[in-house]
Amino acid sequence: MRRGVIEFCVLALLDRREHYGFELVQQLSRADGLLISEGTMYPLLSRLRRDGLVQTEWRESSAGPPRKYYRLTPTGSDALQRYRQQWELFRDAVDAIIDERQERHNESEQP
Repeated sequence: MRRGVIEFCVLALLDRREHYGFELVQQLSRADGLLISEGTMYPLLSRLRRDGLVQTEWRESSAGPPRKYYRLTPTGSDALQRYRQQWELFRDAVDAIIDERQERHNESEQP
């Protein structure tokens, strides 16, 4: 489940603007529970590229070696839209179960 969520988050970040790999690692690491290593990120980005969801471009950097930038393709945008729809259904189903359990707990505590 976590892998799918990380992929969704990477696509969402790339929907906003282009990023290079380490920048994506940093962005995700700022969110609680989404800590990810470069060793996980780069194979994920390679798979997304092979699947046609992202494209890459090498650019010179003023702060070191050239960087590979990633951006969403139209296919990637479509995949992101499907992820969003699936996420909403999943989130709503989980919330309903959690809320129902909380309601039953609250009812059992009433005198």
